Amino acid sequence: MDSDSLCRFSSILLLFSILSFADGGLIGVNYGRVADNLPSATKVVRLLKSQGLDRVKVYDADPAVLKSLANSGVKVTVNLPNELLSASARRKSFAFEWVQQNVAAYHPETEIEAIAVGNEVFVDTHNTTRFLIPAMYNIYGALVKYNLQNEVKISSPIALSALQNSYPSSAGAFRRELVDSVFKPMLQFLRKTGSSLMVNVYPFFAYESNAEVISLDYALLRENPGVVDAGNGLRYLSLFDAQVDAVFAAMSALKYDDIPIIVTETGWPSKGDTNEVGASVENAAAYNGNLIRRVLTGAGTPLRPKANLTVYLFALFNENKKPGPTSERNFGLFYPDETKVYDIPFTIDGLKNKPKDNGIHASPMNKGEQRISTAASGQMWCVANSMAAQEKLQLGLDYACGEGGADCHPIQPGSICYDPNTLEAHASYAFNNYFQKQGRVMGSCYFGGAAYVVTQQPRYGDCALPFGN
Repeated sequence: MDSDSLCRFSSILLLFSILSFADGGLIGVNYGRVADNLPSATKVVRLLKSQGLDRVKVYDADPAVLKSLANSGVKVTVNLPNELLSASARRKSFAFEWVQQNVAAYHPETEIEAIAVGNEVFVDTHNTTRFLIPAMYNIYGALVKYNLQNEVKISSPIALSALQNSYPSSAGAFRRELVDSVFKPMLQFLRKTGSSLMVNVYPFFAYESNAEVISLDYALLRENPGVVDAGNGLRYLSLFDAQVDAVFAAMSALKYDDIPIIVTETGWPSKGDTNEVGASVENAAAYNGNLIRRVLTGAGTPLRPKANLTVYLFALFNENKKPGPTSERNFGLFYPDETKVYDIPFTIDGLKNKPKDNGIHASPMNKGEQRISTAASGQMWCVANSMAAQEKLQLGLDYACGEGGADCHPIQPGSICYDPNTLEAHASYAFNNYFQKQGRVMGSCYFGGAAYVVTQQPRYGDCALPFGN
């Protein structure tokens, strides 16, 4: 190859390299301040800019913080705390005054782009849910008064606990008691105002509670064979994507397919108590580093492949005054002295010289499929969900014994597991036989929500469900 050709070839490679990092999502960070040893707000702004972080979410509207962010080029999401929801809902005058003092007084020098009205309101022990929608409308009315409604968006961050179902993603559904009273009016508000649904997504908590059934590589966005959603056939390569798509599916079920999602919190702790499985510096660096790469390089989710996400990492600092387990004080990307807890880039330029963290040890694999890890007993079974509708149990039973290829002879009249002659018992036998024949592959014990995995051998009358193919 001559020098001209080599030059042209190198230029093409450079172009493809640039394009591969184009049109991605956005990364921001949560700036929590439940600590007594943090740097001044002025120093924090300098830190944000030095790291290329141009979006920040705060948990109040502190004047010192908002003043320090003025003319910084950093876009800001402020928070109306849960304890102010009641007053904001009951009195328009209060909402107007709050917006005037905490938004209009600083904008546009401080680029406030959104207001988070409350935070995870549905799990608030002070029963503030009933105030949420009226508060959102009154805050919006205040923005209209100050002619800021097109520049400042309104939403309310929800936790995944707001979902009735989140696994598999295709079965995502909001809690029934919240659908008519909260989610339908909220989603209508978001559609009307051109806003996004704010969602807090924490694969760490799902992994910590289910480490025996969730692959660590799957939770950390490392290379893994993925998990196929039995409901729609889509393959998920990360728990993060699966959790986000569960929310998309829940909105879709209510006919709100057009509303974007902003992930307002996600993170992984670098330290935890002995029972907090997976909390470590190595895992925190892998999760946040791989997530940043996945967001900035423009990959959508399996259900929304063109949805470039905006994701706010939790959190900027370790916060030494946060209550709860050790992990709560160790979600920070930085120590209070502004040094990094672990070295990960936050920008596209930084990613170009940083390889993806795929870990040192591969997860146990079998024939290229991800299998549900066994519990301490080494055995798992699939049983019918007694709360599922009879029609759903029957459909699952018919599939398992028919197209699914399960051996259902033992539940035929006169056979060893025919008694007790109940739909739940027969479905459990069929579901488990199918599950075992599939080698306990993740997703093979679902049947539209009619089944779930247990780790103690189930028994129906004299029939003990077998383990193994």
